[in-house]
Amino acid sequence: MDEKLKEQIEEFREKSEQFSKGEINVSEYKSFSGKFGSYAQRGATAGMLRLRIAGGQLSKERLRFLIDLCEKYKINHIHCTTCQTLQLHNLPFNIIADVMTEAIENGFYCIGGGGDFPRNVMVSPLSGVEKNENFDVFPYAQKAAEYLISQIESVKMPRKLKVCFSNSPANAVHATFRDLGFVSRPDGKFDVYCAGGMGANPRMGVKVAEQIDGKQVLYYIKAMISFFCKYGNYEVRSKARTRYIQDELGDKFTELFNVQLKQALDEGGLDCIVTENKILKTGYETELNSRRVIEQKQKGLYAVKFHPIGGNLNINILKSLFNTIKDMPEVSLRISPDETVYIINCDGKETEQVLNATKYGAQTNIEESVACIGASICQQGLRDSQEILKQIIDTVKPYNFPADALPVLHISGCRSSCGTHQIGSIGFHGKVKMIDKKALPGFTISIRGNDKQGYENFGDELGVITFDDIPKFIVELGKAVTESGMSYEQFAVEKEDVLREIIGRYV
Repeated sequence: MDEKLKEQIEEFREKSEQFSKGEINVSEYKSFSGKFGSYAQRGATAGMLRLRIAGGQLSKERLRFLIDLCEKYKINHIHCTTCQTLQLHNLPFNIIADVMTEAIENGFYCIGGGGDFPRNVMVSPLSGVEKNENFDVFPYAQKAAEYLISQIESVKMPRKLKVCFSNSPANAVHATFRDLGFVSRPDGKFDVYCAGGMGANPRMGVKVAEQIDGKQVLYYIKAMISFFCKYGNYEVRSKARTRYIQDELGDKFTELFNVQLKQALDEGGLDCIVTENKILKTGYETELNSRRVIEQKQKGLYAVKFHPIGGNLNINILKSLFNTIKDMPEVSLRISPDETVYIINCDGKETEQVLNATKYGAQTNIEESVACIGASICQQGLRDSQEILKQIIDTVKPYNFPADALPVLHISGCRSSCGTHQIGSIGFHGKVKMIDKKALPGFTISIRGNDKQGYENFGDELGVITFDDIPKFIVELGKAVTESGMSYEQFAVEKEDVLREIIGRYV
């Protein structure tokens, strides 16, 4: 696989050179480069590269490589994505192929990072260490990731396919409404959901199976790929996601899925046999009063929550973090679908050091907001989600609101929901607002989104707020919540009428 990819990268190098010379256009380049996890940024003067990181798991060794790679090629814009990957930005076109080659040699696949291919396999970020989880789902996700990469060259799907594994009802990876989600159960089995998704025409997933043995995971993935290829829309790209199949097949959906499943099971050869990940490290208990410290299920071990503002990692912070953890046994990183980085398996003494190394990250809910890369970089984006988040944070900072007085915002530059705006307690997606027949930049606001298993809900859209009014709205909301003495979570439930009234003054 590696050798085959390296051959293809030479073709990618040629196409990148042609594009940089203006010999092919943006659309032609995108249709080719997407397969390699690379796209031209807005303005077409630089490109980006998306690294596949199954389950967002990043060992110290891979972190060290990432730092070295970024220093070698002078890369200083790294973005954590809501698919648990890392994106490298502002790359000159003449170096992308070299970066890609070195990444593959060190276990970072880029293939299928874009285009009509299976995407990065997502896993609950604290799987294996989280208290009260059903069980560790990560070993199954690793097998799934290997299998999906093996299918990239052999299957032509209508569009991308996102597969994920959830370890608890927190549903951090949105397993109940992705293309294919494996939802853990207390009995050690999985329930299986498919054909869900956010973005235009969002849909909750269809539960196609209950209480399946983990040994069958790869058969369900094979069946889903076959099902997608058979019933997906190859003619109309805007309707080529799995969620549209629900409307096409109606009541026959599960029956027809099971036809593909039976065929996969009859063919056999894909039993998913996993080995349990054991943490042997001896813990050391501590008492640290920090909202960023999470007790693991392993006694005396902790995870430290580090949310870089806007999901943007700075190479100097990564170097500081690496130098802090490099000699700490079994400590590693997990990237979360909400752009947070967790540093896991720290004992009590190590936890304090890691807290200090990550002190420049978010300290309040509003600073933990999720934002896609935004229209200043993304070709598809309508609005700059990163800039509006910066404006919001800068505006509210002088008020020193309590940490929980404002919510975690979910901000997408367009309707594609790369910022997962549809499941935010407050979500925004890029839009135009017409005032006196003049088009002004704005964002549609939604409330009451929820991703928790059993309470899943896509937010209610209430209207469009201009870019300039959004920080003012957030300040007014922060004042109202603070005066109530409640957290925003309580306020949104008990004072929903007041919340809607405040929003009504801006939409």
